Amino acid sequence: MAMHAQRIGFIGGGNMAEALLKGITAGLFPAENTWVAEPRAEQRLALRERYGVRVGDDNAEVVRQCEVLVLAIKPQLVKDVLAPLAAAFGADKLLISILAGVSTTALEAVLGGAPRVVRAMPNTPALVGAAATALCAGRHAAEEDLRLSEALFASLGIVRRVAEKDMDAVTGLSGSGPAYVYTFIEALADGGVQQGLARDVALTLAAQTVLGAARLVVESAEHPAVLRDRVCSPGGTTIAGVAALEEGRLRATLMEAVARATRRSKELGGS
Repeated sequence: MAMHAQRIGFIGGGNMAEALLKGITAGLFPAENTWVAEPRAEQRLALRERYGVRVGDDNAEVVRQCEVLVLAIKPQLVKDVLAPLAAAFGADKLLISILAGVSTTALEAVLGGAPRVVRAMPNTPALVGAAATALCAGRHAAEEDLRLSEALFASLGIVRRVAEKDMDAVTGLSGSGPAYVYTFIEALADGGVQQGLARDVALTLAAQTVLGAARLVVESAEHPAVLRDRVCSPGGTTIAGVAALEEGRLRATLMEAVARATRRSKELGGS
Protein backbone atom coordinates (compact mmCIF):
# COMPACT_ATOMS: atom_id res chain seq x y z
CA MET A 1 0.00 0.00 0.00
CA ALA A 2 2.59 2.58 -1.06
CA MET A 3 1.32 6.15 -0.97
CA HIS A 4 3.59 7.75 -3.55
CA ALA A 5 1.33 10.74 -4.20
CA GLN A 6 1.61 12.00 -0.64
CA ARG A 7 4.45 13.18 1.54
CA ILE A 8 4.61 12.59 5.27
CA GLY A 9 6.35 14.80 7.78
CA PHE A 10 7.27 14.26 11.42
CA ILE A 11 7.34 17.09 13.91
CA GLY A 12 9.69 15.50 16.41
CA GLY A 13 12.04 12.59 15.76
CA GLY A 14 12.25 10.70 19.07
CA ASN A 15 11.88 6.98 19.82
CA MET A 16 8.23 6.55 18.84
CA ALA A 17 8.66 8.65 15.71
CA GLU A 18 11.67 6.55 14.75
CA ALA A 19 9.70 3.34 15.25
CA LEU A 20 7.04 4.67 12.87
CA LEU A 21 9.69 5.80 10.40
CA LYS A 22 11.20 2.32 10.42
CA GLY A 23 7.81 0.79 9.64
CA ILE A 24 6.56 3.14 6.94
CA THR A 25 9.80 3.56 4.98
CA ALA A 26 9.78 -0.20 4.42
CA GLY A 27 7.14 0.36 1.75
CA LEU A 28 4.28 2.65 2.75
CA PHE A 29 5.99 6.01 2.16
CA PRO A 30 9.26 6.12 0.19
CA ALA A 31 12.14 7.73 2.09
CA GLU A 32 12.29 10.58 -0.43
CA ASN A 33 8.67 11.45 0.46
CA THR A 34 9.38 11.45 4.20
CA TRP A 35 10.49 14.52 6.16
CA VAL A 36 11.52 14.94 9.80
CA ALA A 37 11.86 18.14 11.82
CA GLU A 38 14.02 17.44 14.88
CA PRO A 39 15.90 19.99 17.01
CA ARG A 40 18.80 17.65 17.94
CA ALA A 41 21.46 17.59 15.22
CA GLU A 42 22.80 14.21 16.31
CA GLN A 43 19.36 12.62 16.03
CA ARG A 44 18.72 14.22 12.64
CA LEU A 45 21.96 12.73 11.32
CA ALA A 46 21.11 9.33 12.75
CA LEU A 47 17.64 9.29 11.17
CA ARG A 48 18.99 10.33 7.78
CA GLU A 49 21.69 7.66 7.87
CA ARG A 50 19.38 4.86 9.06
CA TYR A 51 16.33 5.54 6.88
CA GLY A 52 17.41 7.92 4.10
CA VAL A 53 14.69 10.45 5.02
CA ARG A 54 14.89 14.21 4.61
CA VAL A 55 15.77 15.96 7.87
CA GLY A 56 15.92 19.51 9.19
CA ASP A 57 15.11 21.65 12.20
CA ASP A 58 12.36 23.80 10.66
CA ASN A 59 8.86 22.63 11.64
CA ALA A 60 7.21 25.12 9.29
CA GLU A 61 9.15 23.81 6.28
CA VAL A 62 8.01 20.25 6.99
CA VAL A 63 4.40 21.42 7.24
CA ARG A 64 4.71 23.28 3.92
CA GLN A 65 6.19 20.25 2.16
CA CYS A 66 3.90 17.49 3.47
CA GLU A 67 0.23 16.55 3.30
CA VAL A 68 0.36 14.17 6.29
CA LEU A 69 1.94 15.39 9.54
CA VAL A 70 2.77 13.24 12.57
CA LEU A 71 3.00 15.21 15.80
CA ALA A 72 5.53 13.43 18.02
CA ILE A 73 6.63 15.94 20.66
CA LYS A 74 6.28 16.22 24.44
CA PRO A 75 2.61 16.93 25.30
CA GLN A 76 3.48 20.00 27.36
CA LEU A 77 5.03 21.64 24.27
CA VAL A 78 1.95 21.32 22.07
CA LYS A 79 0.84 24.98 22.15
CA ASP A 80 4.36 26.36 21.75
CA VAL A 81 5.11 24.10 18.79
CA LEU A 82 1.73 23.88 17.05
CA ALA A 83 0.39 27.44 17.37
CA PRO A 84 3.05 28.99 15.08
CA LEU A 85 2.17 26.38 12.45
CA ALA A 86 -1.60 26.89 12.53
CA ALA A 87 -1.76 29.17 9.49
CA ALA A 88 -0.16 26.48 7.32
CA PHE A 89 -2.73 23.81 8.24
CA GLY A 90 -5.23 24.06 5.41
CA ALA A 91 -7.81 21.54 4.26
CA ASP A 92 -5.09 19.62 2.41
CA LYS A 93 -3.29 18.68 5.65
CA LEU A 94 -3.90 15.74 7.97
CA LEU A 95 -2.47 15.90 11.50
CA ILE A 96 -1.87 12.58 13.27
CA SER A 97 -1.03 13.12 16.92
CA ILE A 98 0.67 10.52 19.13
CA LEU A 99 0.64 12.83 22.16
CA ALA A 100 -0.60 11.18 25.34
CA GLY A 101 -3.46 12.96 27.07
CA VAL A 102 -3.98 15.65 24.40
CA SER A 103 -7.49 15.45 22.95
CA THR A 104 -8.43 16.10 19.35
CA THR A 105 -10.55 18.99 20.63
CA ALA A 106 -7.48 20.59 22.21
CA LEU A 107 -5.48 20.16 19.00
CA GLU A 108 -8.31 21.58 16.91
CA ALA A 109 -8.49 24.58 19.22
CA VAL A 110 -4.79 25.34 18.79
CA LEU A 111 -4.96 25.01 15.01
CA GLY A 112 -8.26 26.88 14.56
CA GLY A 113 -10.66 26.46 11.67
CA ALA A 114 -11.65 22.91 10.71
CA PRO A 115 -8.42 20.90 10.80
CA ARG A 116 -8.35 17.18 10.00
CA VAL A 117 -7.00 15.52 13.15
CA VAL A 118 -6.53 11.87 14.09
CA ARG A 119 -5.27 10.87 17.54
CA ALA A 120 -3.24 7.69 18.05
CA MET A 121 -1.99 5.89 21.15
CA PRO A 122 0.75 3.39 20.23
CA ASN A 123 2.94 1.72 22.84
CA THR A 124 6.66 1.10 23.15
CA PRO A 125 6.72 -2.39 21.57
CA ALA A 126 6.41 -0.34 18.36
CA LEU A 127 10.21 -0.32 18.55
CA VAL A 128 10.21 -4.03 17.61
CA GLY A 129 7.18 -3.97 15.30
CA ALA A 130 4.82 -5.35 17.94
CA ALA A 131 2.78 -2.30 18.96
CA ALA A 132 -0.83 -2.13 20.06
CA THR A 133 -2.28 1.14 18.75
CA ALA A 134 -5.69 2.71 19.23
CA LEU A 135 -7.02 5.46 16.95
CA CYS A 136 -9.82 7.99 17.15
CA ALA A 137 -10.89 10.76 14.81
CA GLY A 138 -11.41 14.45 15.42
CA ARG A 139 -14.58 16.23 14.33
CA HIS A 140 -13.31 17.08 10.84
CA ALA A 141 -11.36 13.91 9.96
CA ALA A 142 -12.76 11.80 7.14
CA GLU A 143 -12.98 8.02 6.80
CA GLU A 144 -10.08 8.20 4.36
CA ASP A 145 -7.97 9.89 7.05
CA LEU A 146 -8.67 7.06 9.47
CA ARG A 147 -7.84 4.43 6.86
CA LEU A 148 -4.52 6.10 6.08
CA SER A 149 -3.73 6.35 9.81
CA GLU A 150 -4.58 2.68 10.26
CA ALA A 151 -2.19 1.77 7.44
CA LEU A 152 0.60 3.77 9.09
CA PHE A 153 0.26 2.12 12.47
CA ALA A 154 -0.37 -1.32 11.03
CA SER A 155 3.29 -1.16 9.98
CA LEU A 156 4.10 -1.28 13.72
CA GLY A 157 1.69 -3.97 14.92
CA ILE A 158 -2.06 -4.18 15.48
CA VAL A 159 -4.51 -1.25 15.27
CA ARG A 160 -7.99 -0.73 16.67
CA ARG A 161 -10.41 2.19 16.36
CA VAL A 162 -11.99 3.45 19.57
CA ALA A 163 -14.16 6.36 20.66
CA GLU A 164 -12.13 9.23 22.05
CA LYS A 165 -13.81 8.84 25.43
CA ASP A 166 -12.05 5.47 25.66
CA MET A 167 -8.54 6.75 24.97
CA ASP A 168 -7.74 7.17 28.68
CA ALA A 169 -8.60 3.51 29.22
CA VAL A 170 -6.39 2.61 26.26
CA THR A 171 -3.59 4.56 27.94
CA GLY A 172 -4.15 2.68 31.19
CA LEU A 173 -4.23 -0.71 29.46
CA SER A 174 -1.94 -0.88 26.43
CA GLY A 175 -0.13 2.45 26.75
CA SER A 176 1.08 1.73 30.28
CA GLY A 177 0.68 -2.05 30.03
CA PRO A 178 4.21 -2.91 28.88
CA ALA A 179 5.52 -1.71 32.25
CA TYR A 180 3.18 -4.12 34.04
CA VAL A 181 4.40 -6.97 31.85
CA TYR A 182 8.07 -6.07 32.42
CA THR A 183 7.40 -6.19 36.16
CA PHE A 184 5.73 -9.60 35.76
CA ILE A 185 8.67 -10.94 33.72
CA GLU A 186 11.17 -9.66 36.28
CA ALA A 187 9.23 -11.24 39.15
CA LEU A 188 8.87 -14.53 37.26
CA ALA A 189 12.62 -14.59 36.67
CA ASP A 190 13.30 -13.73 40.31
CA GLY A 191 11.19 -16.72 41.27
CA GLY A 192 13.36 -18.92 39.09
CA VAL A 193 16.55 -17.51 40.64
CA GLN A 194 15.11 -18.13 44.10
CA GLN A 195 14.65 -21.76 43.14
CA GLY A 196 18.24 -22.10 41.95
CA LEU A 197 18.25 -21.08 38.26
CA ALA A 198 21.03 -18.89 36.88
CA ARG A 199 19.87 -15.29 36.36
CA ASP A 200 20.37 -15.28 32.58
CA VAL A 201 18.59 -18.61 32.17
CA ALA A 202 15.69 -17.51 34.39
CA LEU A 203 15.22 -14.22 32.54
CA THR A 204 15.36 -15.84 29.11
CA LEU A 205 12.83 -18.48 30.10
CA ALA A 206 10.53 -15.93 31.74
CA ALA A 207 10.54 -13.56 28.74
CA GLN A 208 10.01 -16.35 26.22
CA THR A 209 7.22 -17.84 28.32
CA VAL A 210 5.34 -14.52 28.29
CA LEU A 211 5.99 -14.04 24.57
CA GLY A 212 4.83 -17.55 23.73
CA ALA A 213 1.74 -17.38 25.92
CA ALA A 214 0.73 -14.06 24.37
CA ARG A 215 1.16 -15.44 20.86
CA LEU A 216 -0.98 -18.42 21.75
CA VAL A 217 -3.79 -16.13 22.94
CA VAL A 218 -3.61 -14.07 19.75
CA GLU A 219 -3.17 -16.90 17.25
CA SER A 220 -5.54 -19.45 18.79
CA ALA A 221 -8.29 -16.86 19.42
CA GLU A 222 -9.15 -18.85 22.56
CA HIS A 223 -10.07 -17.13 25.81
CA PRO A 224 -7.09 -16.97 28.22
CA ALA A 225 -9.11 -18.82 30.86
CA VAL A 226 -9.56 -21.78 28.47
CA LEU A 227 -5.84 -21.89 27.71
CA ARG A 228 -5.00 -21.66 31.41
CA ASP A 229 -7.36 -24.50 32.29
CA ARG A 230 -5.64 -26.75 29.77
CA VAL A 231 -2.35 -26.33 31.63
CA CYS A 232 -3.84 -26.89 35.08
CA SER A 233 -3.91 -30.68 35.61
CA PRO A 234 -5.84 -31.86 38.68
CA GLY A 235 -3.57 -31.78 41.70
CA GLY A 236 -0.63 -30.69 39.52
CA THR A 237 2.13 -28.12 39.72
CA THR A 238 0.43 -25.38 37.69
CA ILE A 239 -2.78 -25.22 39.72
CA ALA A 240 -0.63 -24.93 42.85
CA GLY A 241 1.10 -21.93 41.32
CA VAL A 242 -2.18 -20.40 40.13
CA ALA A 243 -3.54 -20.74 43.66
CA ALA A 244 -0.62 -18.63 44.91
CA LEU A 245 -1.44 -15.94 42.31
CA GLU A 246 -5.06 -15.86 43.47
CA GLU A 247 -4.00 -15.66 47.13
CA GLY A 248 -1.75 -12.73 46.22
CA ARG A 249 -4.62 -11.01 44.37
CA LEU A 250 -2.60 -10.72 41.14
CA ARG A 251 -5.76 -10.41 39.05
CA ALA A 252 -7.27 -7.65 41.21
CA THR A 253 -3.93 -5.84 41.42
CA LEU A 254 -3.54 -5.73 37.64
CA MET A 255 -7.11 -4.49 37.24
CA GLU A 256 -6.37 -1.74 39.77
CA ALA A 257 -3.17 -0.82 37.90
CA VAL A 258 -5.21 -0.22 34.74
CA ALA A 259 -7.77 1.77 36.73
CA ARG A 260 -5.16 4.01 38.36
CA ALA A 261 -3.30 4.63 35.12
CA THR A 262 -6.61 5.49 33.44
CA ARG A 263 -7.46 7.96 36.21
CA ARG A 264 -4.04 9.54 35.93
CA SER A 265 -4.43 9.89 32.16
CA LYS A 266 -7.72 11.72 32.72
CA GLU A 267 -6.05 14.02 35.27
CA LEU A 268 -3.19 14.85 32.92
CA GLY A 269 -5.61 15.50 30.08
CA GLY A 270 -7.82 17.70 32.26
CA SER A 271 -10.84 15.46 31.71
